[in-house]
Amino acid sequence: MHKDYASGIPIQISVYDDRLVLWNPGVLPERWTLKHLLGKHPSQPFNPLLANAFFRAGYVESWGRGIEKIQRACQAHGIDKPAYDTDLSGVMVTFRASSLHVARIRDGADSGSPTPIPTPIPTPIEGAAAGRPSTQQRILDALRATAGLSGPDLARLLGITRDGVKYHIRRLKAAGRIRRHGPKGGYWEIVG
Repeated sequence: MHKDYASGIPIQISVYDDRLVLWNPGVLPERWTLKHLLGKHPSQPFNPLLANAFFRAGYVESWGRGIEKIQRACQAHGIDKPAYDTDLSGVMVTFRASSLHVARIRDGADSGSPTPIPTPIPTPIEGAAAGRPSTQQRILDALRATAGLSGPDLARLLGITRDGVKYHIRRLKAAGRIRRHGPKGGYWEIVG
């Protein structure tokens, strides 16, 4: 979402045994520093229309918490926060593998047999690309299991924002797929 598509330069990804390096020809907003980016800040997407599409799909929120979410995901996977470099006519982000992961890679290479590495939990975007159910299908499945789920419950369960849930609920209602019975404390009926 933050790539400078006018540059014509592709995003570059380098994969090593001990790290993953991503470089993007995008730039920070004017007068922003790396310290500003890593702290609490407003959202200023480089590509607002693309950001809006990701927002409507439930993958991002309407304000700048991407860095915070990346850091939480790293912590959940037991790795250090990524390193950011904005001095290379773009933004470079380096994720370092855990020492356990590196040891398994090296041990597997030394013994001649691959060592199983735990599979990372897919992000919603990876899941969608891998043929996982759409956000709307996941909402329908959750409501089939528990018709009384609230918007905040769905957001926590699906790992998307409340605004993302509201957007998809509106779409499902408009398509005649669900119907609400009662106000707060009510329940959802799956129609079709």
